[in-house]
Amino acid sequence: MRCSFALFLLGVPTVFAQPAPNQSAATTQNPANGNPGVPFVRENYSKFEYRIPMRDGVKLFTSVYIPKDVFADGKTYPIMLTRTPYNVRPYGVDQYRDNLGPSIAFAREKFIFVYQDVRGRFMSEGDYVLLHPHNPKKGTADTDESTDTYDTIDWLIKNLPGCVPKVGMWGISQPGFYVTAGMIDAHPALVAVSPQAPVTDYYLGDDSYHNGAFMLAHRFSFYQGFRQRIGDPAPPPTTVPFDYGTPDGYQFLLEMGSLANADEKYFKHNSPYWLTNLAHPTYDEFWQSHAIWKYLKGIKPAVMLVGGWYDNQDLQGPLRQHEFMEKNTPPPVDMLVMGPWTHGGFARGDGDRVGNVNFGSKTGVFYRERIEFPFFLYHLKGKGDGKFPKAWVFETGTNQWLQFDTWPPKIAKTKTLYLAPKGDLTWQQSSSAGYDEYLSDPNKPVPYIAHVVLGMRSDYMTEDQRFAASRPDVLVYRTPALDHDVTIFGPISVDLKVSTTGTDSDFDVKLIDVYPGDYPDYNNPPPPASAPGAPPRVEPANAIKMGGYQQLVRGEPFRGKFRKSFEQPIPFEPGKPDRITFRMPDIAHTFREGHRIMVQVQSSWFPLTDRNPQKFLDIPKALSTDFVKAFERVYTGGPDGSHITVQITESPQ
Repeated sequence: MRCSFALFLLGVPTVFAQPAPNQSAATTQNPANGNPGVPFVRENYSKFEYRIPMRDGVKLFTSVYIPKDVFADGKTYPIMLTRTPYNVRPYGVDQYRDNLGPSIAFAREKFIFVYQDVRGRFMSEGDYVLLHPHNPKKGTADTDESTDTYDTIDWLIKNLPGCVPKVGMWGISQPGFYVTAGMIDAHPALVAVSPQAPVTDYYLGDDSYHNGAFMLAHRFSFYQGFRQRIGDPAPPPTTVPFDYGTPDGYQFLLEMGSLANADEKYFKHNSPYWLTNLAHPTYDEFWQSHAIWKYLKGIKPAVMLVGGWYDNQDLQGPLRQHEFMEKNTPPPVDMLVMGPWTHGGFARGDGDRVGNVNFGSKTGVFYRERIEFPFFLYHLKGKGDGKFPKAWVFETGTNQWLQFDTWPPKIAKTKTLYLAPKGDLTWQQSSSAGYDEYLSDPNKPVPYIAHVVLGMRSDYMTEDQRFAASRPDVLVYRTPALDHDVTIFGPISVDLKVSTTGTDSDFDVKLIDVYPGDYPDYNNPPPPASAPGAPPRVEPANAIKMGGYQQLVRGEPFRGKFRKSFEQPIPFEPGKPDRITFRMPDIAHTFREGHRIMVQVQSSWFPLTDRNPQKFLDIPKALSTDFVKAFERVYTGGPDGSHITVQITESPQ
């Protein structure tokens, strides 16, 4: 294998010479957002556009940025590749991006940067398949995203001028899925990969379903914009954002009624992806065939998985991939990076806060400069010492970066927190058995956030839960004020003993950090002192008081009919106690001395998740008359009461 210089000089017939219509790019430099700016990119890189043939003859549109000193001085560079269903604009060889690679450091260091529309999207030929299933038994002409990645890399290293046959691949969210697919049966030149917030299993905890509950707010807004291409390859069409007609997403989606109404009212039969989600409310063969993580065995490239503790879309993806690979012939480098970020928040901005919670340092800058860039720099250019921990983890609460040789770390010990009578949360099992009860009304569901918002806020996962704690349909359990720090690493196992007067109900569980009443307002400093003789300056009415703040640390819904299996739901027997057990995604959080640990339990979380009618039926087909009230009980104390199990670094005192 070698990269070609002569091919460029001879000319490549698949280069596009005309810009696509309706394309524009920013022209200002913006280093704060990791963008060097169009002038910098134009000055240092030449742009080319190719249609790269796949083994079945389909051609994929590919934009390539090559450092100009390849042609002036004969220099050579490795390749940074990303494949995306979202488009690689601006289209046209005289239209330039204002950024290249994962961060500004890559553009300054210089690589060959390659961006590709995946099969069936925008300017690429073929048919698009949402998260195309991997085919482990392919014939020579069969294709999937693994083969498309292989064929792309093979063409690049044989045809691009000035390239070194070493390729790094990265992508966030759905592009992260394509990185994961590409590292299966990888091309030998693919030496380093970074699936970042990767879509991994739409049903098991990623974008579409969490424990059987449909992620309504996000899926509704996402599929309003993510539409199927109609006709031949073309640049992105000009679109008009969906008009909700109100700033209140809670009321909008409540008035929509059953999920069955959404297609006729709002999608107008033009979103097969929305309909596909609703057609598969169980973990059936369709979802199982799309689960890419099951094929991550014997991976050859070095891997850096990246995720955010507050990722509202794909938190489970990097954790699931890392856990599976570690148990199934892990790659030589298998590094997990988890920081205090929302979805893709590590790639932009300072990363010093999420919502009302301040982390005291620029965690995004640290990641881009001290973790991400050194990883690719070593594997593609041989610079650096090549020493990478198994896990780079930001511990919230204490707000510090930690390195571990395993995840979860071996220092963590299993401890149990028991839901006890009178709203207590204890480290010792209560001998007094009882239950707490509330009335769940799906026509008056518990909101997931206190504000009036549309869709799913990116920062809801640190939101203050005081508004929910005061509702009669939310159960609250809490510890006394802690007399020492308690650090929890890893997943949280939930074991609830419950009953319902319905035949199906959701049970949503939230783990919360309750701040002491005198906690300082780091995020809302007091207004400056008034000048002598001037009226006193008044603090804004919407300023958040952090004293007593109930910070959501982790929360997950669970649809009760899936308590035995996500493949075969079963109804509840009204009034009969049963068990719900599930695992919430990992955390790395310290509950500081003086804080309290709280658990909240409720049966709706709207419109974050769709409403459960509290009848055993196919929920996407429910009628308005199917939504009924139910009394929910959570049993506490005794030998089999409800509890959660966590991994902590020391025994509670």
